[in-house]
Amino acid sequence: MATTIKYRAPALDKGLDILELLSRTSSLLSFGEIARGVGHSKSQIFRMLQVLEERKYIERGEGDTGYRLTNRLFMLGMERPQNKDLVETALPIMHRLSDEILHPCHLAVASEDQMVVVARVDAPSDLGFVVRIGYRRSIAHSTSGAVLYAFQGEETRARWLEMLDEKGVSYKRKSFIERTDQVRKQGYGSFPSEAVDGVVDLSAPILQHDHAIGAVAIPFLDRHPTKITIKHALARLRAAVEDISQRLTA
Repeated sequence: MATTIKYRAPALDKGLDILELLSRTSSLLSFGEIARGVGHSKSQIFRMLQVLEERKYIERGEGDTGYRLTNRLFMLGMERPQNKDLVETALPIMHRLSDEILHPCHLAVASEDQMVVVARVDAPSDLGFVVRIGYRRSIAHSTSGAVLYAFQGEETRARWLEMLDEKGVSYKRKSFIERTDQVRKQGYGSFPSEAVDGVVDLSAPILQHDHAIGAVAIPFLDRHPTKITIKHALARLRAAVEDISQRLTA
């Protein structure tokens, strides 16, 4: 019988524990909170924090109030060929879309049980709601998350639901599944934003072999006087994602 030898790297484990802890919170964590969160003493993680800060994976808040992740890990992930090709293909079409509808738009991809914004185009007008690159939100609480989930295979969807449960995300599973079934049937998502009152999030999938590898979203605002209707914005959005999908598979 073959014996599997498991090698350990304690220092690397501690560093990864710190990164994973910080990735799960949007607030600054103090030295002591990080030590308690990863289950090590302050002396055990002191050097880890120094190295991670020197390598620019983490940074301190103003007034040395705590630590948070930088976008370094995110930028490394964006260098993967699949992500790079997706962004490079999508951006010119997203610029065209934004010019047509006078609204900003952004591109989101799945990251475990969350959606993360990987590219954006600002509105060519004087007013628009902008989502920063690197912004994350649970798939259960975002329109793009619902779209990404809706256009996956059964195995992937089951795994994402398991991750939501493991992380204790508060959501109504039955309502979420019903919503994503509706999204898959109609080919897009259109729901009031859970993050900002007055914004309707429009989102549609970029497809490869019938599964979503990304979603383009428009945070739609009613403007006065009204120049662009939500119906027109949605039609242009669906045409844009179809164009991106075709170019990626050409």
